[in-house]
Amino acid sequence: MRVPAPDPVAIRAHNLEQLYRLRLPMPPENFPLVWEPGDEVELRPREVLEGRAAVLNVVLARAFGMPSQLAMGWLLDAHLMDRLTQPEWHFVASGEGDVRSFALHTEALAALAWLLSMIKWLDPAMPGIKNVAELFPDLPGGEPYVAWQARVLGAPRDPREAAVQLDLYYCLDWAYLEAERLGLPLPGMIDSNAIGQRRWALEWAATLSGPFHEPPPGWEEVDLST
Repeated sequence: MRVPAPDPVAIRAHNLEQLYRLRLPMPPENFPLVWEPGDEVELRPREVLEGRAAVLNVVLARAFGMPSQLAMGWLLDAHLMDRLTQPEWHFVASGEGDVRSFALHTEALAALAWLLSMIKWLDPAMPGIKNVAELFPDLPGGEPYVAWQARVLGAPRDPREAAVQLDLYYCLDWAYLEAERLGLPLPGMIDSNAIGQRRWALEWAATLSGPFHEPPPGWEEVDLST
């Protein structure tokens, strides 16, 4: 459901206070807002969020040694083959690609878990998921996709709450990269790669509409360059 996005100026002020409490560098005064007053926000449907999470779970399993035949068989049974992006397809099917980059998707998965209300909080300083197997399909045990959906009963968050989190991670992404560039201490146990992965999932999931927004991007089309 598309709803009016919250006041971007007030949300930005609140999120900058969080950066200050974390002792991270503050963005410049001209740092752009994620949306403008009057814009609207919508969260992708539950089944789309669940499908993306399930695919990432398989990609991660492949990165940590799951055989290709088992991974592809699980996706086929789950009717999720068409949800794989081209890079994911090549990696899951034949191991083609950078294993380390696919292994980073743990924190994108954490953001999706938060969006589905499977975890309560995305701590900007700590890993988001302690045990992936508890939250996502038990692939070694052969848990079917529909059984996992029934087990977790994902409940998508309010789109406005997702927008607030997106703006926070937009700011955190800049702040973590700047802290690393300057050699400053980070506030906890994760780095800019983890923050960027969470932002990736949030940018994809929370779709904004207004005069200055493009159509919602595909997973591989999310732009994290700004």
